[in-house]
Amino acid sequence: MKVDTLEALLEEELKDLYDAERQLVKALPKMAKAASSEELRNAFQEHLEVTKGQVERLEEVFGMLEAKPKAKPCAGMRGLIEEGQEIMQMDAEDEILDAALIGAAQKVEHYEISGYGSARSIADALGNEDVAELLQKSLDEEEQADSTLTQICEGLLESTAAMSGEDEEEEEEETTRGAAQAKTGKPAARGGSSRK
Repeated sequence: MKVDTLEALLEEELKDLYDAERQLVKALPKMAKAASSEELRNAFQEHLEVTKGQVERLEEVFGMLEAKPKAKPCAGMRGLIEEGQEIMQMDAEDEILDAALIGAAQKVEHYEISGYGSARSIADALGNEDVAELLQKSLDEEEQADSTLTQICEGLLESTAAMSGEDEEEEEEETTRGAAQAKTGKPAARGGSSRK
């Protein structure tokens, strides 16, 4: 298809976003199911409802442009979803898997943020304020979802790092006790008090 006007470019961007959002509607329930954190699972489920609304909003935008809602295969979203599926198959502790799922979801959010930002800018350039306003709503929702995922991830990482730090301290104590036992031939005292 020849794209020689901004109007045609906007329509192409919208077709891409329309397919991306519809792919995401299918992927988000799987991501929610794979999450072990209830907070993360809820965030994915809430964003699923938001995404369904974004699909409807795009259909409204197509109508405002007197164009039929039509999807153009979005290879970028397909690739990001495939990466997410690979992560869901990882053999990892729950917290680590959740952090990886968040990373995959944030890649999706950033892709959508750039897509909606570009489409909104084109609508602005065309002076189509109504379309630009609807696209801005979706852009705001994507930015909010990204921010929510960041907050969840920071909480997960803090607790995982704290647990990891405790494990390292225990390993260090074991190593110290082992070294003391090797030197003296006697079991090392635990907890800093000596046995009599």
